[in-house]
Amino acid sequence: MSTGSTSTWPGMRFSAGITPDTTPDGLAAMQREWDARIGEPWPLPGYGIGGSGDFRVRLRAVKAHDVVIVDIRNYGGSFAAATTGVRDAGDRVLVNLMQRGAYHFARLDGRGEAVTSPAGSFFAHNNGPPWSVEVDPGAATKILILPALALGRLMGGRQIVGSAPSPEVRLLMAHAITVGENAPGLTPVGARGARDALLELVRGAIRREFDDTEPGLTQALARAAMDIADARLADPDLSPSSLARDLNVSLRTLHRAFSAAGESVTAYVRRARLERARLDLASPSGRPSVSEIAARWQFADQSHFSRAFRKQYGETPSQFARLSATGS
Repeated sequence: MSTGSTSTWPGMRFSAGITPDTTPDGLAAMQREWDARIGEPWPLPGYGIGGSGDFRVRLRAVKAHDVVIVDIRNYGGSFAAATTGVRDAGDRVLVNLMQRGAYHFARLDGRGEAVTSPAGSFFAHNNGPPWSVEVDPGAATKILILPALALGRLMGGRQIVGSAPSPEVRLLMAHAITVGENAPGLTPVGARGARDALLELVRGAIRREFDDTEPGLTQALARAAMDIADARLADPDLSPSSLARDLNVSLRTLHRAFSAAGESVTAYVRRARLERARLDLASPSGRPSVSEIAARWQFADQSHFSRAFRKQYGETPSQFARLSATGS
């Protein structure tokens, strides 16, 4: 069991690990660390863990205002967990944003259907009833612990699974990542703004729609669009219009989000493609030709690619490749 933390308010955070060798002592130590670093009114649900194989669980928690974002990664074999329900008052909503692998949920009281939450999806439920969870090898999830009152009557005691490719889930995931990365450095006002945007996106994911005119969501929208663009940089059909369709927003809304981030959609895509091309040029072996790299990353021709590369990096692709080959 290992832990670490920072004392910056309001983004208090800590990390902890559990292995077969540390259970149940590791659970108790993690519980104590959580209480000390995160504390009330955000108690960690009581857990019992049993595993098969060499599971290695790593937890990182960040608190921003009255929400907690928890990253849990399993670095080994599958394991099973169960909430005891003892510490739960039923006044919070837990939202699992699956990043890799899958979690399999079932209520221990026999009510409700068993749920499998695969990578890219989300699963929301109230924290009161005890649950069993089976975790796939190598699974990773981000859990949002949210005040139930802030979500009003949207939950209604339901368990809700969100569609993996939905724009709402993409935006929610992007914003949760941003808040988790930046919460420790936020001012109280900034933490409250990040929290409000997070709750609005959770509402949108539950309702399967979101208010794309809400100013607080522009950062999440820009990040989600960047994530999609990064995965499609070699796609000749990548464009601002296609990104807007993927996120179910108007082109004007997308441009407004990028403008707030300080860079146009087109400029971001060009810069990202140039960086991928630069990595190809620096490859020590099996490097494609300059013309092949230009075509791979959707530049009109070698001349266009060379001009854009030189403007970005101060040298031509050929010059950069030669210097990389000589180690200069």
